[in-house]
Amino acid sequence: MSEGEPESGTAEPELIAELLDGKHRALARVISKIENRAPGYRDLVSRLHAHTGTADVIGITGSPGAGKSTLVDKMAATYRDRGETVGVIAIDPSSPFTGGAVLGDRIRMASNVGDMDVFFRSMSARGTLGGLSTATTDAVKAFDAFGKDKVIIETVGAGQNEVDIVSTADTVAVLVPPSSGDDVQMLKAGILEIADVLVVNKADMDGADRTVMELREMVRMRNDSPSFAGHHGAEAGYGGDDRAAGHGEADESDDWEPPVLETVAKSGEGVEAFLDTLAEHRDWLERTGRLEGKTRTRYAEEIRTLLREDTSRLVGRELDARGGLEEYVDAVMDRETDPYTVADEVLEPLRECVEEHGRGGEDGS
Repeated sequence: MSEGEPESGTAEPELIAELLDGKHRALARVISKIENRAPGYRDLVSRLHAHTGTADVIGITGSPGAGKSTLVDKMAATYRDRGETVGVIAIDPSSPFTGGAVLGDRIRMASNVGDMDVFFRSMSARGTLGGLSTATTDAVKAFDAFGKDKVIIETVGAGQNEVDIVSTADTVAVLVPPSSGDDVQMLKAGILEIADVLVVNKADMDGADRTVMELREMVRMRNDSPSFAGHHGAEAGYGGDDRAAGHGEADESDDWEPPVLETVAKSGEGVEAFLDTLAEHRDWLERTGRLEGKTRTRYAEEIRTLLREDTSRLVGRELDARGGLEEYVDAVMDRETDPYTVADEVLEPLRECVEEHGRGGEDGS
């Protein structure tokens, strides 16, 4: 069976029961099955879905060297001091040899060693843009069903591609280190537009004040730009879904303007204020009905992704049944056919099946 291939097996009821009962060993086993796409993982995730919907999912992203891991460590410790449980998913670069996380379950949560209520898991990026994958989305569901109050996703820091995190997190914090301005310029390429909170970490270093000023100016300019108007309000999966869900027109006067905060993660300075701001954004999402809109958008994208993956596997099987892709490539090279014709030919059985099923539905069969 190929990786990620749907299987007919059933989920392990004892494993699910243990996870729902708060057994961390069961949580670890479920996440391993999810990451490895082991037989039965789809049934596991499906059965856990009914128990999700309460965790606060936070994305931590930004350029390499911004201190994301240190800040996540302090975030987890502070949440525990507040009596909340935490799950951390750290997306690590993929090994070119095994496909697994290069750094593995690295010891970097120094403040939380031995505290099982801070459950840390490294996961392989598997080449996915921004370091996120379907497996990460499923792992979030496992943490949520387990009952973790906060789920933190820390990404590899791959620049503009990290917009993928938007589809998984309720609140996205973008970290920026004090710099000469190169990192701030990078944000203009796309990462700024996903930020709900901007954080200048290592704020005790030279250049921090300048970076804060530049970011605040960029936020102001973005808010004044028609192309960005309403991004954290009535656009980008917020207002449209709110209205569809019966929440009425989005109030532009109640849009969220990303604040720019300063932290020194190493010492913990500014972390309390940062967590308070994250809570404020969560409250804003709930108060305005936009949290439901984001959730609807997330599920729609998840369904699209699964359809693409499953359809790709079906097409792969059809290609194999026809002798593989190379014969088609040879024919295209010899100008006997063309890529569009090949695609139409390979997809014809699937197209006929879909069209037949559609007609059957219309006929009431």
